[in-house]
Amino acid sequence: MDGDGDAGKTRTMKTVCVTGAGGFVASWLVQLLLSRGDYLVRGTVRDPSDPKNAHLMALDGAGERLLLFKADLLDRASVAAAVAGCDGVFHVASPVQAVEPTNPDVEVLAPAVTGTQNVLEVSHAANVRRVVVVSSVAAVIANPNIPDGAVVDEDCWSDEDYCRATKDYCAGENTDEKRRNMVDVRDVADALVLTYETPEASGRRYICSAHSMKVSEMVGLVSSLHPDLKLHYPRKFVQMEDEKGVSSKWLQALGWKFRAVEETLRDTIDSYKAAGILKN
Repeated sequence: MDGDGDAGKTRTMKTVCVTGAGGFVASWLVQLLLSRGDYLVRGTVRDPSDPKNAHLMALDGAGERLLLFKADLLDRASVAAAVAGCDGVFHVASPVQAVEPTNPDVEVLAPAVTGTQNVLEVSHAANVRRVVVVSSVAAVIANPNIPDGAVVDEDCWSDEDYCRATKDYCAGENTDEKRRNMVDVRDVADALVLTYETPEASGRRYICSAHSMKVSEMVGLVSSLHPDLKLHYPRKFVQMEDEKGVSSKWLQALGWKFRAVEETLRDTIDSYKAAGILKN
């Protein structure tokens, strides 16, 4: 038990492990868990001393409630050490290649599957109460048998053969005008904690998607929110088949709420400016 500063009140500290803690989604999840005040967080990274993980230990509460573990998800022993004694596990890590893989089966699929199996098996052996596994909307929308205009949900699955045979591309000065599904990373972190903390969420998939916008619509909105920016973008958009619409109704039924797209885009641009990636 840990005192919360108010006389007569205590709170139970929960220990959770976040795999791939240094990644984009995982970092925001770690930040949210630490901000809650009642989570002790263990994060797996390839090298805790690597400067690219310094942002984790700079988070509020990290000094007291974040411990980084050196772990390789293909090494069961290292995963087991990080998971031992945890109440819950958020499996966020997955192989991401900086360049297009020459052999996706070997470089991406095999380690992703084996790593996930290792996390699940060591979690079961350690009597972890709950495991939340993060995937991608690509697992549900890539299927030619789903009719155009349909809204996919958690009962849908992508077609493996179609995924292997299909490759999106754009050429020249044209930009494809697909309608794309968007979600704020902060809302993703909220959704992960919500599914972890809600008992009735157990045993099912949840789609986390908030907005659907065409590229031209996004460009126009960014221009209106930040007229000071000198944006360089294609002047011609080529209409392509839209991505399938996706439904987050089950997640919203749990109580999940998401930010307005204007807030997401405004904060994104502000963060790029702060990091020096964008300049007026």
